[in-house]
Amino acid sequence: MMRGPSDRTAGAAGNREPGWPNPEAARRGRRAGLEDSGRVRAFVAVLLSDEVRAALAAEIRYLQSRAPDVAWVPPENLHLTLKFLGAVEEERVPLVGRALAAVAARMDAFDLAIAGLGAFPSVTRPRVLWAGISAGAEALACLAGEIEDALAALGFAREERPFAGHVTLGRVRVPRRDPVLGEALAAGLRRPFGRTVVDRLTLIRSDLSPRGARYTPLDSWPLGT
Repeated sequence: MMRGPSDRTAGAAGNREPGWPNPEAARRGRRAGLEDSGRVRAFVAVLLSDEVRAALAAEIRYLQSRAPDVAWVPPENLHLTLKFLGAVEEERVPLVGRALAAVAARMDAFDLAIAGLGAFPSVTRPRVLWAGISAGAEALACLAGEIEDALAALGFAREERPFAGHVTLGRVRVPRRDPVLGEALAAGLRRPFGRTVVDRLTLIRSDLSPRGARYTPLDSWPLGT
């Protein structure tokens, strides 16, 4: 049985993070997510602990006064994306689920520390604002790599860029040089936001609207079982 890097925490498998859906909620979400056009816009994610989400929500409130032209992510939508699938045909969702279940079964749970602010493509000209990872990044990249391989076998395109784990906090509406925002991000370069146990994969449906994205968990699989 394949296991990840040695920094993973044995015994954490099977613990549901606060805020994770229970199995019945996941089943309801799965049914709701397949009722529309026969396609599901979906991604694979790690959900965050309440502690981390609360700390990141407080950071967003602080940054809002310094960056008014940013579309901020609602606290309930904060997550770590492992793989974006795009529009998936309804009949392929069970195949994706079986592939993710197999990956989850052979991977151990591990701890993740969220810390530090940054931006893509750069702090001086930010487009996407994010919080980074200070511990557990190797294990997270290993998990993402296993998911990448499993879904590539089903015909999903591989990511062209190396995996860089992060939590998206907001997107700048009109990217430009912004010294005030740049200073705020630099000041938070090493700021800690707490820890979360990665013990489960979740497949999430994303519905876009003028009011923003609505996320619905379709299914989830515990690691190491």
